[in-house]
Amino acid sequence: MSIGAVVIGRNEGARLERSLQGLAGQVAQIVYVDSGSTDGSVPMARGLGAEVVELDMQQPFTAARARNAGMAALGEGITLVQFLDGDCILRDGWLAVAEAHLSAHPQVAVVCGRRREEKPEASVYNRLIDREWDTPVGEALACGGDALMRLDALRAVGGYRAEMIAGEEPELCQRLRRAGWQIWRLDAEMAWHDAQITQVGQWWRRSLRAGHAFAEGAALHGRGPDRHWVAETRRALLWGALLPAVILLLALMLPWAGLGLALLYPLQLLRLMWRGGAAWGFFTLLGKFPEALGVLKYHMRRDGRIIEYR
Repeated sequence: MSIGAVVIGRNEGARLERSLQGLAGQVAQIVYVDSGSTDGSVPMARGLGAEVVELDMQQPFTAARARNAGMAALGEGITLVQFLDGDCILRDGWLAVAEAHLSAHPQVAVVCGRRREEKPEASVYNRLIDREWDTPVGEALACGGDALMRLDALRAVGGYRAEMIAGEEPELCQRLRRAGWQIWRLDAEMAWHDAQITQVGQWWRRSLRAGHAFAEGAALHGRGPDRHWVAETRRALLWGALLPAVILLLALMLPWAGLGLALLYPLQLLRLMWRGGAAWGFFTLLGKFPEALGVLKYHMRRDGRIIEYR
């Protein structure tokens, strides 16, 4: 099998340079897809030997559209594609492990491994993201932005849904699985990631984007056997919108009833803290408010604009 790499980015600077340098000598072809960078990413990528695709920014930008463009630029003979975000560095040895798994399991279309935050100590948000990346090993429902995939399987299902502004990988994996393919997460180190989230506003926008992804995923595939992201959407709306609205209404009409209902939040917080620790519990509950806003944003204003947090 011949492996090509598709890296996407926008103003990633030194992180992109490290990402491309880490791929050198590991793959047969490197395609970098740029989405309107102004920091010199394009000439830097060319200088490192990558084939560069510059997206027409007159059209709405999405990561899904960028990945499709990169996939289309891969040359003949490439059978596997390693997708990588420009803020990630591929780990040594990952491709050998991933390729071996695909060779031994022809029914598997996608393999991913352990993505780790490079600087989890930089902020509580980075630590939470590092924990988020640590999903169970084995057959999975979906992968993230970094994964090794079979090109023929991707092309057979039409690639990524280009208009999606978030949650494009789980949506793609839904279609692959319905076509008979499997997704696997391996117990292997795959990539370093550099979130660089140090402010609550960044975390809030990231959570809002997650809510948007939940809503769109549920709208597309919620009626399927997996009930894709239906529960996540409902939880966001319940804790982030419905309960606050009811509590506010009761506070105006029946203050004691409103106060009693508001006690659900500290109880839920204690339950979450018991399950996953203080920080995880606190931000999981707090995150339902921006997630709810993201759900509402999807249903009220589908303008196709990405939600950036950096």
